[in-house]
Amino acid sequence: MKLTQILTVATLIALPTTGFAQDAETLPVSTEVGFIFNTFMFLVAGFLVFWMAAGFAMLEAGLVRSKNVAMQLTKNIALFSLAAIAYYLIGYNLMYPGDGWSIDGIIGAFSMASLEPVGLEGATPDLTYASVGSDFFFQLMFCATTASIVSGTLAERIKLWPFLFFVIALTAFIYPIQASWKWGGGFLDGMGFLDFAGSTVVHSVGGWAALAGALILGPRLGKYKDGRTVPFMGSNLPLATLGTFILWLGWFGFNGGSQLYMNTAGNVGDISRIFANTNTAAAGGAVAALLLTQLLYKKVDLTMVLNGALAGLVSITAEPLTPSLGAATLIGAVGGVIVVFAVPFLDKLKIDDVVGAIPVHLMAGIWGTIAVVFTNGDASIGTQLYSILVVGAFTFIVSGAIWFILKSTIGIRVSEEDEVMGLDMAELGMEAYPEFTN
Repeated sequence: MKLTQILTVATLIALPTTGFAQDAETLPVSTEVGFIFNTFMFLVAGFLVFWMAAGFAMLEAGLVRSKNVAMQLTKNIALFSLAAIAYYLIGYNLMYPGDGWSIDGIIGAFSMASLEPVGLEGATPDLTYASVGSDFFFQLMFCATTASIVSGTLAERIKLWPFLFFVIALTAFIYPIQASWKWGGGFLDGMGFLDFAGSTVVHSVGGWAALAGALILGPRLGKYKDGRTVPFMGSNLPLATLGTFILWLGWFGFNGGSQLYMNTAGNVGDISRIFANTNTAAAGGAVAALLLTQLLYKKVDLTMVLNGALAGLVSITAEPLTPSLGAATLIGAVGGVIVVFAVPFLDKLKIDDVVGAIPVHLMAGIWGTIAVVFTNGDASIGTQLYSILVVGAFTFIVSGAIWFILKSTIGIRVSEEDEVMGLDMAELGMEAYPEFTN
């Protein structure tokens, strides 16, 4: 199709007409134009989600102590790069096997991803969907996000290479296998499990993997002393705040792109609705944490407010389309409340989560998956709970086994001397802020 034809059809779609809701359904949109629009949406949404990698890096760098900042930055760029390769080699087709299941509905295909030929020459793409390249690119970003969640929880005391070995296992096998059960057309999808953009499939999976690692790794030295929790202040709260805003921005691609289609006026309208609901859920989470910390502690806690916004985003991710703006705000606000209570609860259990990823991604992810039943009439509370348990058990058990094997073989924790010195010098031989830390 010529460019002028594409622009003409695009203009017809965009122009308002009398009785728009009725007319939009009958506008003549060719399958090729739909293919182009869907592909474009995946690419734009994909690089928005990619930008979340920078958000995680900045958030974690701001919340760890100065002596560990370079280590967190190294982990974040390394985990994304390893995820990209592992997902290409194994993960993508394991997650989206089509008709090539190794075990029907449970284990996908063990093969490398491949793209269409240049210019689509000799190819017969599915013109009702999008290019394979754009779909692979978009889905990879979700896989890498899952690994980023684990990084922050285990900060300041884990060795670099054992962590990266776990990242390979997570992105090549753990994440793709459980994601195939829903998004790849596996058995949970057949049961009617609903998780629009991954409150469970992405966020709680990262949280379960982080929880297993935290339990086996143990808390940082001096974190829990004489029955009390010793606060370790982050090195750079402006950087942590920047990271939160970057994540907030990236989440529009995360949830909006999960509409999967931008080939009709109805789909574009739904994407707009998803953006609005995603934004107000984050606001609800931030305001809830803002007010609650003022009431409980007589002073606002910035780190709680940042995590409250993120918890609101996680909470709305399972169903960002069907809620009203008011319902989305309340769903996000509950996520913010969860964070404020869950952080001290974990400290009472002596589970050391440096950045609060377990409350934000695991606990708010569970809440968000349950909350689907309040706005989507197709959701079943029994199916939602069953799916949460299945995915959680699988991820926690397999992750725990891998962490235990790594601990028993090469070791996962740095020495006490290295932890006191800081992982920047002990593991990397360089510092993020040499003028200040020396």
